[in-house]
Amino acid sequence: MIEDFLNDYGSLAPKRYKYSELKKMTKSFKEKLGKGGYGSVFKGTLQDGRSVAVKILSKSTENGAEFINEVASIGRTSHVNVVSLLGFCLDGHKRALVYEFMPNGSLDKYIYSDEPKASLPWDRLYQIAVGIARGLEYLHRGCNTRIVHFDIKPHNILLDQDFCPKISDFGLAKLCPPKESILSMADARGTIGYIAPEVFSRTFGMASTKSDVYSYGMMVLEMVGGRRNVNAWADRTSEIYFPHWVYEHLDRDGSLEAYDVTAETEEIARRMIMVGLWCIQTMPPSRPSMSRVVEMLEGRVGDMEMPPRPYLSSPQRPVVVTSSSS
Repeated sequence: MIEDFLNDYGSLAPKRYKYSELKKMTKSFKEKLGKGGYGSVFKGTLQDGRSVAVKILSKSTENGAEFINEVASIGRTSHVNVVSLLGFCLDGHKRALVYEFMPNGSLDKYIYSDEPKASLPWDRLYQIAVGIARGLEYLHRGCNTRIVHFDIKPHNILLDQDFCPKISDFGLAKLCPPKESILSMADARGTIGYIAPEVFSRTFGMASTKSDVYSYGMMVLEMVGGRRNVNAWADRTSEIYFPHWVYEHLDRDGSLEAYDVTAETEEIARRMIMVGLWCIQTMPPSRPSMSRVVEMLEGRVGDMEMPPRPYLSSPQRPVVVTSSSS
């Protein structure tokens, strides 16, 4: 199935590597960068001296669906805020993906640190939020084939040497023709805590690009608060679901002192909170498009209306839901 797909893809496919070439470029997988349900990532070096990240897919993805998704979707992209797929390996049962190397790792390690604003100050955090929004706007509107990512979260945002953000991990992505906005889906996909309501229950509507908008909003609120949105171990019940807490806090006294905000950075923080709250509205039509999100982030806070209070809570334990699990 994979071979047929790649034959159809023809000259548009990224470079194909043998497994022996991957062993050579990673020095027999000497330096591990990370590990997840998909497999492990190792640092490598191409012949021209460029550093790369080599993702070796685990045997749990034997049907090849996520592998095809990744090659098919990210192989069609070219944007400063989307990670570049440089090649792939399909050698017997061995499957791997070769990406440009991101020296500053993923966003989650900064925003969940003990002092998140020390490692990523407000101005840089804001630029990262804008960059991710532009990347998603491109996926939703700038490609020949519209791409809905379905797994936007801090772990899947990589940072280059200048902290420019790049969207990565397209294993759960769905492709649809540019003129269509609604996706037909038979299963839920994404990570609990970031999944839009309509993705796990059609009662709220149909999955679409607005599903990525919801995930983006949850992530922006985490960036502001320096904490996970779902905190099942919070001392006070009101703090378990962070969007409720931040909305009530902002609406009640308008103070942002709890987020290490100064007079100089207050507008940035308030703008990010307002955008995040608009993005996580329960019903998809109430959420802005990613193009509108970019406009809101780059505009003035005074021009934005206070969004309605978010009224959905999220499961208390973060659980990954993929296209192959129930």
